[in-house]
Amino acid sequence: MSAVTNPATVAECLRMGAGFSQGDRNWIVEQFGTLDARLAAFHADATELEVSVKDREARGQKVTLECWIAGRQKIVTTSSEEDLRAALNDARDDLRRKLNDAKTKQEPRHNKHIREMAQPVPAPLPDLDADKDADRVDAETA
Repeated sequence: MSAVTNPATVAECLRMGAGFSQGDRNWIVEQFGTLDARLAAFHADATELEVSVKDREARGQKVTLECWIAGRQKIVTTSSEEDLRAALNDARDDLRRKLNDAKTKQEPRHNKHIREMAQPVPAPLPDLDADKDADRVDAETA
């Protein structure tokens, strides 16, 4: 498996959506720090995170965490926890689970050897013109 030259991190990829200000950014990056290990498998240039909250600090608030990784479907997690910190942690943990599930779906199952090996080079296609010449020779001798 090749290492990513510019691994994605929460600090680099996170943008603040509705309900949050840039002043909230540092403590949210701190809360989401455990995602760095999972995001490190992706290029920072091809990864984006956005966190937003609807009805902040009101009954029924909803935190949404969205993740875009080039070549993959967008992943959206939400939480309706009343405590903002708990809601952020809930959305973060759900994103980590979904990233793990997405990675598992792309890997070959039950064969560690295949997962770690480079993909095999396909065999060259047979030369179809050679078969036509052989058929022509057979027809001429008959």
